[in-house]
This record gives sequence, C-alpha cells and structure tokens, in this order.
Amino acid sequence: MQTKNKFTLFILPIVIILGLLVIQALCDLALPEYTSNIINNGIGHNGISSGIPEVIPEHIFNLISKISKENKSIVTGYDLIVKDNLSKKDLSYFKEKYPIIANENIYLLNDLSEEQKATLEHSLSKPLILATLFDSNNEQVKKMLKLELPENVTLTDWLMNLDKDTFNQVITEISKTYDKLDESMLNEYSYLSVSNIYKTVGIDMNAYQISYIINMGLKMLIIAGIGMIVAIIVGYLSSKLASQISYTLRDLVVTKIMSFSPAEFKEFGASSLITRATNDIEQIKMFCIMLVRIVIFAPIMGIGAFVKVCHNPLNWLIAVALITILVLISILFAIAMPKFNIMQKLIDRMNLVSREIITGMPVIRTFGTEKYEEERFDTANKNLTNNNLFVNRLMGIMMPSMMLVMNIISILIVWYGAKEINVGSLQVGTLLAFISYTMQIIMSFLMISLVSVMLPRALISIRRIKEILNKKVSIVEPSAPLALDSSKKGYVEFKNVTFQYPDADEAMLKNISFIAKPGTTTAFIGSTGSGKSTLINLIPRFYEATKGTIYVDGVDVKKASLKELREVIGYVPQKGILFSGTIKSNLELGKDNLTPEELENSASVSQSLEFIETKEKGFNSPISQGGTNVSGGQKQRLSIARAIAKNPEIYIFDDSFSALDFKTDAKLRQALKKHAHSSTILIVAQRISTIMNADNIIVLNEGEIVGSGTHKELLKNCPIYKEIALSQMKEEEL
Repeated sequence: MQTKNKFTLFILPIVIILGLLVIQALCDLALPEYTSNIINNGIGHNGISSGIPEVIPEHIFNLISKISKENKSIVTGYDLIVKDNLSKKDLSYFKEKYPIIANENIYLLNDLSEEQKATLEHSLSKPLILATLFDSNNEQVKKMLKLELPENVTLTDWLMNLDKDTFNQVITEISKTYDKLDESMLNEYSYLSVSNIYKTVGIDMNAYQISYIINMGLKMLIIAGIGMIVAIIVGYLSSKLASQISYTLRDLVVTKIMSFSPAEFKEFGASSLITRATNDIEQIKMFCIMLVRIVIFAPIMGIGAFVKVCHNPLNWLIAVALITILVLISILFAIAMPKFNIMQKLIDRMNLVSREIITGMPVIRTFGTEKYEEERFDTANKNLTNNNLFVNRLMGIMMPSMMLVMNIISILIVWYGAKEINVGSLQVGTLLAFISYTMQIIMSFLMISLVSVMLPRALISIRRIKEILNKKVSIVEPSAPLALDSSKKGYVEFKNVTFQYPDADEAMLKNISFIAKPGTTTAFIGSTGSGKSTLINLIPRFYEATKGTIYVDGVDVKKASLKELREVIGYVPQKGILFSGTIKSNLELGKDNLTPEELENSASVSQSLEFIETKEKGFNSPISQGGTNVSGGQKQRLSIARAIAKNPEIYIFDDSFSALDFKTDAKLRQALKKHAHSSTILIVAQRISTIMNADNIIVLNEGEIVGSGTHKELLKNCPIYKEIALSQMKEEEL
C-alpha cells in the first residue's frame, strides 16, 4: 500500500505532461496546413482563402441575386452599405478600403458561423463565377451568344434588361460549360472570381497577397514558438519525473533490501542486488523519459496527422508505409528479443566477477592467480560485449531501413500526386502538406520503434525490480509487537532451539537450551562448523529459529519489535566493518551525538584511544571505504568501540577478538568487564585464553551442546573442550 501511495504522487505531473504534449502535437500538426495555405491561397490565389468575397459591388450583387433566383443564404449573407447614408468619417474609411464606394454602393459580408459560411459558399459558387464572367464583358461569351453590343453597353447591362425567360435561357446556356467541372476546378474559378471582384472594388491585390502571406507566416512563427516552449517544458518535466521515479524506486529497493535476512541475500547475490539498484533502475529511468517524451507523443502526432489526411486520395500510400514498417520491426524484434533477455544476467555476471576480483585482490596476488582472474573477467566481458554488439548491430539496421521506407514513400507520393495535380484534383500546397503529414505519421512509428529498442531491456529491469519488491522476507515484523519486559532486562534464554538452513539437508543447531543473565559472560566454543556464529545470529533475528523459542528480556524474539530488539543489542561481527566517513561517524552508528566523554570512554575500553590520539584529527580522522586506511586490529577495535558506545543491555561478540594480540585481548576483556558489569555478554571464540574466565562456557559439536560450565568444570567433564584447550595451551597454563 505504501508503494502504491508513493507512485500516486506522479499522477498529476503525468497528466500535466500529457496536456502539454497535446498542445505540442497540435502546434506541430498546424504548421503543414499553414504551409499549404501559403502555397495554395497566398501564392496560387493572390491571398484569397475563401470562395466568399467579403465585399461585392452593388451591380454584381444584383446580378448574382438574379442568377441565384434570390437564394436566401446569399441575400441574408450580405448587408447593403449605401454611400449616401454614411458619415464623413465612415465614408473616408470605406473609400480607403474599397475605392469603388465613391461611385457605387457595396454589399458587405455579415458575421456568419462556419456552418452558414459553408452553405453560403455552396450557394454562391456558380452564380458568382457567372456574374463576374458577364461583368468582365468577356468576348467569348458574346461570340457564344452571337451578340453585337454597342460600346457603351456591357454584358451585365444587357443581361439585367432581359425578360425573365430569356435571362434564364442565357444563364442555362452559359452554365453548361461549368456544369462539367469537378469541385476542385469549380473552387479554382470561385477564387478567380473573388479576385476579380476585389480588383473591381479597388483593392490592391499585390498588397493583399503580401499581407496574407505575412499574416500566415507570423502565425506560423507564433505556433512554432509555442511548440518550442512547450517542448522545452515537457523535456524538463519528463526528466524531473523520471528522476523522481528512479529516486523512489531506489528508495523502495534499498529499504526492501535492508529488511532482507541472509537467506534473501544468498538467493539474490550481492552483485545482482547492486546491479538491480543501479543499472536496472537507470534503464527504467531512461525508458520513462523516452516513454513520456516519445511513446505518448508519437501516437498523438500519428493519429492527428492521419485525421488530417484521411480524406486525401493518396492516403492508401500511408497504409503501405505502415504495413512495411510494422513487418520490419516485427522481424527485427523477433531476432533481438532473446538477446535482451540475457543481457542483464550477463551484467550481473560481470559485476560478480569484478567484485570478487577487487575484494579478493590480496588472495589473488598471494596465490599468483592474476592470469586466471584476468581470463575469467575477459570471458564475462566478451560475453556481454558480444551480446551488446549483436543487439546494436541489429538495431543499427533499423534506422537505414526506416529511412529507405520514408524515401520510397516520398517518391511514390510525388509520383501519384503529380498525376492528381495534372488532372486538377489536387493542389501543390495540399500535396506538400500531405507529404509533411505522411512523414509525421511515419516518424511517429519510427520514434516508437526506436524506443521499443529499450522496451525489452526496460521490461526485464522492471521484472527484476519487482522480484525484489515482491520478495517475501523470512524475518517479518510482528503485527502486534510485545514490549520488552524491563524486569527481565538483559536476560537471554534459548529453549529447545533447532535451526536448519533453507537449502540444507540437516539441522545446523539441535535442541539448544541455555540462559544468559545480566552481569555474566557466556562464551561459545567448538570446532569450525559447529554452529557457534549461527547460534548468536538467531538472537537479533538475522535468522529465524526453525523450532523452539528464543527469549530476550522475557519476550519471544518473534513477537518483539525488530527495532526495539536490536536496540538493546550491541553486535560485533567476526569481520570488522567500517564505513566511509570519520572515526566519530562510525562510532555514532549505534548512538547519535555522542559526547566527547562517551567517545573517549568507548575508545578507551576497546583499546582504540591510543592509536586514535596519534592521528592528527583524532576522532575526526577520515576512514576510507571499508576501513582500508587502518589495520585489521584497529578496524576490529573500532568495531568493538562502536558497540560499547551504544551501551546496550546485551553484548554479542562473534569471534571479535581474533584479530587482537593476546595482550590487547586481555586488556580489552578486563576493561569491558568493568564497563559492562551489569550487561549480558555473549562471546564466540576460538581461543581458550579469551573465554577461560567466562561465567559459563557452552561447548558445541555438530550443532549440539556437549558441555556447559566454567573453565575448570569443563576441563574435568568435557573431553572435547579439554582437547581444544590442550591444542592451544600447555596443561600447566590451563
């Protein structure tokens, strides 16, 4: 539930990005249409973008009305402007805009809806063409009608004076020529008629054309600018979103890893966990950026572009291009997918080998196996490199293939488009816009295909991250934890405890029972593999007992809060572990903000103070990664000092004195006994000298307790203990 809540925070940014992507797509989709308008209308039609003139001289309007038989949409579409009724100011304005008004009244186009404009254009088209044809006093029309008119009589004057029947016959005869034209050619003549009307009313068509082109160009600049700004914002937001997602994933993964027991660590492997927390999450991050910026944007562009060209007679070419691209992508991915599946495993393997070589360098040099390790790394490196080369070469074929498809489609569009232009069913600007929209559709698929190169690897990375997040940990926090009993502070009790590793055939520990009390030292000794370290690791619940019960402060450890349980324990592992920082920061891991007195006391008890004081910065002296700038004995003493600084109820030392010399060992134990006189001390040791003064020594053999008591008692009653003791010390020393 917590994981879901974290990711719900990303819903709002994603919605905002989606909205911005729609705006960006609309801007990109609008530009080819404006280009088409500039070519078709700005250049081809002298800047005229509609077959509806905004102004018509009165004599032409009257002829149009008569030809259209007083069509309602035409009559109501215009208002008469009578020059004699205008004020001087209005008349001056109209004279500047339409000079013809000085001699004749005009009709101005009303403010109409898009639907009304469409109806008007349909009704006005043929009457407008015929009216302007007669108004131009066309000689061909005179020859067709076999007319010989006086010089001072125009075709319009003659036509308007005809009786109704003769008028209709003339119009029907002339209309026969235009009835054969298709819609596109009829539109061309409509635009030409509008241009002639504008010339008649005195409009400068050169200035009108330039004004239209500049106006369209400025709109394109504004739209392109908006698209650019939105693209920058989307880039910023998507990068920030992807970074936040990767941050959240890393946080969740590391938090989950922190809850893993050694069993889970063993299942995944340290190198694999590192790869998943770094490389896999980075793959997801990069895919998220591409997903938001391309995978979401590309379909919007592709669908929008298809809507723009779906009625174009050449749209079948788009289907050919898309089918070709899909077949090509399918073939490439069918070959590449198996390689993507093993890529992350090969990275795991290389990280594992690298980690083992780096951490095991002293051993490698000691045994002279440098050549073998180089070959082992070279094998892992070659396997990964060969896999990457295969995938990259295969994906390298994709871009040239896509470009070939794009170029072939462009040639086909120009080839078939030229034929359509030749027969008059397509305009040059419309063809260019179609090419632009087709490229946008193809590029959308191309972008998706390029992102899909990352998709298989990202999906594998997501699956690997899910494996960590969905992994059920063996050590779980109790739903209703019990508080530790303060009256039994420091008590540790094992009651018939058995433990078996998940993948083991036999139990490591069998029926272990003992009690360790405050103020006493309990030691564990036995041969290698007898289960000493496993036993004490059950106390802080690093492992879970298979059978039996372990009590700390009178509470079953399975029913206690993990945090509270581990707070009362000071644990020193067999191998001293230090973190990069300072001596002080390492000692404060168990307890924050230690006072100078507490720092000095813990260092003094652990026999660390002497070498700390020799350093120039004392407790603020730097510690490198892994504590490589201090000796093994110093590292171990600082680990012990860290536990002492915590001042816990229970001390656990897992063979923690083995790196110390006998003299330091003795001093440390003596100081520790004095410092922790009221605490429970549990010690795992191999050296008899370390534990011979313990209050209770437990001897383990093959996972079972074979002896328990003081040093003297065990020498008499436990042959195994005596054997271990005599192997280390002389009888008189014992």
